[in-house]
Order: sequence, then structure tokens, then C-alpha cells
Amino acid sequence: MKNNHQETDRVRKVSSAEVSHQIDEEIKNTLTSYQGKSKKAINDRIQALEKEWDVERNIEVIAPSLILGGLLLSYFVNKKWLMLPGVVAAFLLQHGLQGWCPPVPLLRAMKIRTKEEIDKEKYALKALRGDFDLLSDQKDAEKAMDAAS
Repeated sequence: MKNNHQETDRVRKVSSAEVSHQIDEEIKNTLTSYQGKSKKAINDRIQALEKEWDVERNIEVIAPSLILGGLLLSYFVNKKWLMLPGVVAAFLLQHGLQGWCPPVPLLRAMKIRTKEEIDKEKYALKALRGDFDLLSDQKDAEKAMDAAS
């Protein structure tokens, strides 16, 4: 299986190769399980993928939540809580610049995928569904996964 997207996917680039491989295998297993299923089943899976939160969205929600929590705690409990928003802001800056921050390995270990990984599965499911003329006669999970890479 190809991993061409790895060059442009900042989070995947700095993620553990083992975790990325596990995620790729889960995608492949999902595609294999959808091979031969009805268009409705595939459509339902694609809709579920549309709602899946990627690593970036998780960070975009977690970081400001911790910042606001730290600000509230510093106001109501103790000023020392101001360290929390400072640390989280530094992590957020680091993530923006490098694609990595300390929460990323934890999120990846929880099998939270990147947008590119989610899109790869959606594209491959669309190929299995027969959306692409070139692949319409090749409803094989492995070929769909290669096409999505």
C-alpha cells in the first residue's frame, strides 16, 4: 500500500510509524468489510466519516477549552492556574508550526485520524461504490486503497 499522502500530512509525518501503520490497516480492514456491500451501507459509512473528528479538530477544541478552564481557575481559585493557558498556548503554537505537540501522540494512540486519512477512506469507499468510471469494474478493497493513496 502506498503512503503518498504522508509527505503533506504534517501530523502523520511526525506520528509513530507503528500507529500510522495500525491506522492504515484499520482503513484497509474497513474497506475489505465494505467490499460487496450495498450502496446504502457504503453511503452510511461515508456519512459517518463526514462527522468524524480529525486530530486538528480535536486540538482546536481541547486547547481553547483548557485555556478557558485555566483562566476561570486562575480567577476563582488561584493565579497559579494562569500557567495552564500559557503552556497550552505554547503547545498550540508548536503544533501550528511543526504539526506536533505533546497531545498528538496521545490522540494518535487513541486512533484519532488525520483529515487526509479520513479522506483516503472516503475516496476508497466511493471507488468501491462505483463512483469513478475508471475503477467501476475494479471493486476490490486493495485497488480502491491504492487509488486513494
